[in-house]
Amino acid sequence: MSFFVAFLAFSALIILHEAGHFFAAKATGMRVERFFLFFPPKLVSFKRGETEYGIGSIPLGGFVRITGMNPDEELPPEIAARGYYHQPVWKRIVVIGAGPAVNIFIAFLIFFVLSFGLQEPSQQVDRIAADTPAVGKLQPGDTIVSVDGVKGDQTAIADQINSHECAGGSKEDGCSAATPAVVVIDRNGSQVTEKITPVYDAKVERNRLGFAFGLEDVNPSVGGAAKNSLDFMWFVTTQTVSAITHLYRAEDREQVSGVVGTYEVTRQAVDIGARQAWTLIALISLSLGIINLFPFLPLDGGHIFWSIVEKFRGKPVPFAVMERAGMIGFALVIGLFLLGLSNDIGRLTGEGFNVR
Repeated sequence: MSFFVAFLAFSALIILHEAGHFFAAKATGMRVERFFLFFPPKLVSFKRGETEYGIGSIPLGGFVRITGMNPDEELPPEIAARGYYHQPVWKRIVVIGAGPAVNIFIAFLIFFVLSFGLQEPSQQVDRIAADTPAVGKLQPGDTIVSVDGVKGDQTAIADQINSHECAGGSKEDGCSAATPAVVVIDRNGSQVTEKITPVYDAKVERNRLGFAFGLEDVNPSVGGAAKNSLDFMWFVTTQTVSAITHLYRAEDREQVSGVVGTYEVTRQAVDIGARQAWTLIALISLSLGIINLFPFLPLDGGHIFWSIVEKFRGKPVPFAVMERAGMIGFALVIGLFLLGLSNDIGRLTGEGFNVR
């Protein structure tokens, strides 16, 4: 069931991407010949008006075919005026850019909605483990003000506790630190100071007191949710571009996933929960938008790039030039596909996808 949901989610992102091209083309007066989910050979189709709608048999994407996308193509006079290369450059950029724009907007919308109802770590003690130094010293509901005078978030507090090492730097499980941690807490509005000696936990390889922080609800404003969404999307964008441009490094090549990996990771996220699944769908949508904007044919960014070149030249770019450049872009796309497929096979037969 989860694989079916993942398949539907991936298909929906493709349809919405192609719908961006389709509706933009229609709005700018271009003639759309075909609107397909997946690539040929064709499984099923029907025609409505001047457009054929269908489903292909190779689930690697989709396509919208607009009349006259080959500038050397001879078109009948009655449809020539609605051909792609008979349109102004700005119209072509709008049509091609609409697909990635839809993916990016979907990602923003999902991240924006998910910003509400989030929980983030609090400074409040949630629970205390049995037979640990915190027993009898801390209580659920206590707020950690500082440790040894150090204030900060959970990481800062945990690092300060961990700085109390066992005598001689011993890493023996259960050994007590040589010095106690001075913990200042807020309990029901009053500050209390406790001296608690951390013990070393070999399972996590840290010195601990034995308590866990809780979570608190985050209720951002509409503007705050939008800003958080945009900030996260920018972070993901820079990381994606960095990974693609550093594929010469083995550790970056290992992170590339293909269609199989995308399906499997989405399926696992569906199993974990709705929030995780929607987050992953947003990330995939954003990645589709970003990667499609890379300036290589046959990607959308390649069409936009050559349209801009034409605008600066003041005349069309010879199709033979774009065709040769497209071969380079096609080789890069196929290379990424094969790399992703190779990684997917390795994960499926070996270490798995490690979503959890």
